[in-house]
Amino acid sequence: MKIAYATINDISNPSSWSKDIQGICAAGYNISQHLTDESVEIDYLGPLNKNFTALTKLKWSFYHYISKKDYYRWAEPLIVKNYAHQLHKKLKNSDSNIVLCPENIVPITYLECKQPIVLWTDATLSSLINFYRHMENLCQENIRNIHSMEAEALNRCKLIIYTSDWAAKQAMKTYNIAANKIQVVPYGANLICNRNIEDIKNIIQSKPNTPCKLLFIGVDWIRKGGSIAFHITKELNNLGLKTELTIVGCKPQINESLPQFVKYIEFIDKSKKAGLEKINQLFAEAHFLILPTIADCTPHVVAEANSFGVPAISTNVGGLATLIHDDLNGKIFPLDANISAYCNYIITMMSNDHDYYQLAFSSFYEYQNRLNWNVAVQKTKKLIKDLIV
Repeated sequence: MKIAYATINDISNPSSWSKDIQGICAAGYNISQHLTDESVEIDYLGPLNKNFTALTKLKWSFYHYISKKDYYRWAEPLIVKNYAHQLHKKLKNSDSNIVLCPENIVPITYLECKQPIVLWTDATLSSLINFYRHMENLCQENIRNIHSMEAEALNRCKLIIYTSDWAAKQAMKTYNIAANKIQVVPYGANLICNRNIEDIKNIIQSKPNTPCKLLFIGVDWIRKGGSIAFHITKELNNLGLKTELTIVGCKPQINESLPQFVKYIEFIDKSKKAGLEKINQLFAEAHFLILPTIADCTPHVVAEANSFGVPAISTNVGGLATLIHDDLNGKIFPLDANISAYCNYIITMMSNDHDYYQLAFSSFYEYQNRLNWNVAVQKTKKLIKDLIV
């Protein structure tokens, strides 16, 4: 089987990824590498040229300076049709069986090709409007275009794979997509894991009960719930459970001097050996991943934490209920849960070694059984093969 890999970015070259696209590129890279391991040939169609025009530059200036609205060029049909044209030219001489897009609908929206098109993504773009902060002030032109483009793209797809039940339901509700056209396959962890159950046993048993170590990872302090994580940690200490919070990816935004129980590292480059060793160390030392996010799809960090036997504590927003199953690999709380609810759960778990160990082991089992790239790609490969037989 040969797959044409439709991406805007240069998925095959990690050194080319900028900080803001690392997440989406890492997912696409891992998918392609695991497909290759499954004896699937990959025909990389990206990167595509980003041919912004004088018209889009003019529109950006108008919306930015006059209307005080956000305007994204990637939501401009003129730009999207150019992406489709580039892909069409590359596919003319391709003997691939299928086109797989692991990013979002943008490159395939207007794509004309003989191969069936498969999309594997974490959300509908329309569901991110007024959900993610950078999508809260969109101009109406962008909003109209996103809806029309997404409807066009999803209708062109032979198969649509989402990473959560939430995303699948959004597509069915918003665009009336038939349920039998959609499958749910969560992403894996964007960290290599060769750990076995004995390794996890050693990691768990080597952790002292005190202090309780919480790990917060995210580049957006506000959206990822950094303030909530901070106040949870502060309250746990007030209640007598000595607790440390390690923040990775952003600088904490708090209205007081940084307490001794908070440490932060603004950026860890996981592509470098030292960075990878550091992030692995932080996961291995943590008792919980704490991610009280207010808007998210299916963050890879949940699977990454579980791969170390670290339970994930988060909120019931977006697709997180697909990733985190209560008392198996962590706990999800309502978005309006108060700080005491989080604290009570953490104190209860940290007060009972047996219960914590069971949760840690089952977190690793959830990673092994559901939340790794081998499982995800094998399932997706079968779904794709069923399309072309």
